[in-house]
Amino acid sequence: MPKIDRDGVGIYYEVHGNGPALLLTHGYSSTSAMWHGQVDALAKDHTLILWDMRGHGQSDYPDDPKAYSEALTVGDIAAILDAIGTESAIIGGLSLGGYMSLAFYRTYPHRARALLIIDTGPGFKKDDAREAWNARALGTADKLNQEGLAMLTSATRERATASHRNAKGLALAARGMLTQRDARVIELLPDIKVPCLIVVGADDTPFLAASDYMAAKIPGAQKVVIPAAGHAVNIDQPKAFVDAVEPFLKNLPG
Repeated sequence: MPKIDRDGVGIYYEVHGNGPALLLTHGYSSTSAMWHGQVDALAKDHTLILWDMRGHGQSDYPDDPKAYSEALTVGDIAAILDAIGTESAIIGGLSLGGYMSLAFYRTYPHRARALLIIDTGPGFKKDDAREAWNARALGTADKLNQEGLAMLTSATRERATASHRNAKGLALAARGMLTQRDARVIELLPDIKVPCLIVVGADDTPFLAASDYMAAKIPGAQKVVIPAAGHAVNIDQPKAFVDAVEPFLKNLPG
């Protein structure tokens, strides 16, 4: 299976189908396998690129805490696009993957043809809200260090079934990639100039207000709320998810 080398860190990716490039990023403590139920539908008309973030799945789990950051994750996405020889792609993801997709657009606006933001929050304007989020992320890291990967078995469905090799790397990813340092991503929203689809599960209560906020702030953004779905909307309601995404992809300007 292909990997790219990013300063000694191997990043796993896989490519399905042919057509315009569509890159999807999984959520924290999940893996690229969370999208496997959508491969047939999405790779029919697209080159679908799935990958594992550092510290996750089949990618490497470096011991150095400095090997985990938003900037490095954004760079990993760019390097994967380079590796498959495409200048730009539709960039999307779920939860942390959606946040990293917005961060990618902030750094490489010319490389994102469109954005697909799923069950995601755009970060925080207020320091106290950000600090509360970071405290939860650091708590997750501490729990992984204490309990190991067993702690994920009681997590949501897509995380409970995810296959990781190393709890320490996952804990470092929580510290370096799940925590947030500033408001640059949320402040970017009004400046997004590409088509954007926001998808959220109706039962994903923590992310409903964030989805409304992004839909209001991103010019021309479309939003779909999928009934009877929680945080992993594509796993909870796979058909409704594809039915929401396909028309958006079909109507993108060439």
